[in-house]
Amino acid sequence: MRSSYKQEDVILLLKDITGMVAPQPTKERERLIQSGRHYCEMLPVEYVPTDQYMQVYQEALQLYAEPTARAAAVLGERIIEHRGRNTVLVSLARAGIPIGILLKRYLKWKYGVDMPHYSISIIRGRGIDQNAMRYLLDRYEPNQLLFVDGWVGKGAILRELEKNICAYEGVSSEIAVLADPAYVTNLCGTHEDILIPSSCLNCTVSGLVSRTFLRSDIIGEKDFHGAVYYAGLEQEDLSYDFIHEIEKHFVRNQTEGSLTGQEHKTHAAGMDDVKKIADTFGIADINFIKPGIGETTRVLLRRVPWKVLIDEKYKKDRSLRHILRLAEEKDVQVEYFPLGCYKCCGLIKKIADA
Repeated sequence: MRSSYKQEDVILLLKDITGMVAPQPTKERERLIQSGRHYCEMLPVEYVPTDQYMQVYQEALQLYAEPTARAAAVLGERIIEHRGRNTVLVSLARAGIPIGILLKRYLKWKYGVDMPHYSISIIRGRGIDQNAMRYLLDRYEPNQLLFVDGWVGKGAILRELEKNICAYEGVSSEIAVLADPAYVTNLCGTHEDILIPSSCLNCTVSGLVSRTFLRSDIIGEKDFHGAVYYAGLEQEDLSYDFIHEIEKHFVRNQTEGSLTGQEHKTHAAGMDDVKKIADTFGIADINFIKPGIGETTRVLLRRVPWKVLIDEKYKKDRSLRHILRLAEEKDVQVEYFPLGCYKCCGLIKKIADA
C-alpha cells in the first residue's frame, strides 16, 4: 500500500484500492449508515480544512507537541518494561499509524531498538484483517505482537480486539494508546483526555491514506482490507511535519513508566459518562455518542454532528479550540454538560429519513 510515509517507519498491510471506490458526501454516507449500511463499505469525501481551521491546527501542534511527546515517551517506557525489546508494533489504521511511528522512533532514539512496525485494519462489527494477521504470524511469534492506536474513546476497538484475538493463540488483545480517558488499559501514555494534534486532521496527517474499507466486490478472500492513497493532496501533506514536531520534544531522562492520576479505574468509568449522556439526551444507540477529544473531532470531521458537549471546567481550555472552530464552521450547537472522564463529547445526528 502506498503512503507518504517511508517504509522504514511503517509497512501498511493494506490493499491499494485507489480509483476503485468513489467517495460519498458526508450526509449521504450518514443516511446510508443509519439505514443499516456498514461504514466500512463506503469512503467519505475528505474534509478540506479552511485557512482559519489550519491556523487553529498549527497553534494546537505548537501547544500540544510537548504533552504528546511526553505521553509517547511514557508509553514507550512502559512497552520496554512490560513487553520487552522484541516487540512488534502493529498499529491500527489509520489513527494508530502516526502513533506507531512516534513510538518506533522514540525507542530507536532512546534505546537503539529498531522495532518492526506494521499497520493493519480492524473494523467495528467486521473484525480484524485475518489475512494481515496470517502475514504477521508467519513472520513473528504471537507474543511479540502489540497493537497500537491513538486514543481510547468508549473502548469499542478494544472490545473488537478482545472478541477477535481469541482465535489467535498467544496473541494479546492488549492495546497501547497515547491517551486513555476511559480507563480501559494501563498501557497508555496518560489517562487524561489530552489533545493529540494528529486527531485534528484526516489523511493529511496520516500518510495520505484513507480510513480502511471492506466490501466483497473490491476486497477478495485473500486480500488485505483496502484503503485509498490521496495523491492529489501531496502538496497539503503534513504527516512528517507532525512527526518531526513531536520528536523535537523527546527527552532522554524520561525513564519512568509511571502515570499520574488513578490507574485502577474500571472500564465502567468511561461508560458511566456515556450512559449519563444517553439517558439525558434520549439516545438509544450509544454508537451515536463519541466521547473524548479525538472522537469528538472525528464526529465533526466525517459524520453529521448534532451537538458537542463540553464540561464547563474546560470552557476555556485551549485544547478544544479546534473543536469550537469546527462546530462554528458546521453550525453545530455547543452545550455545557458535566463529564467525569472526558473534556468533551460529540453526538451524532439522528437522520429522520434514514
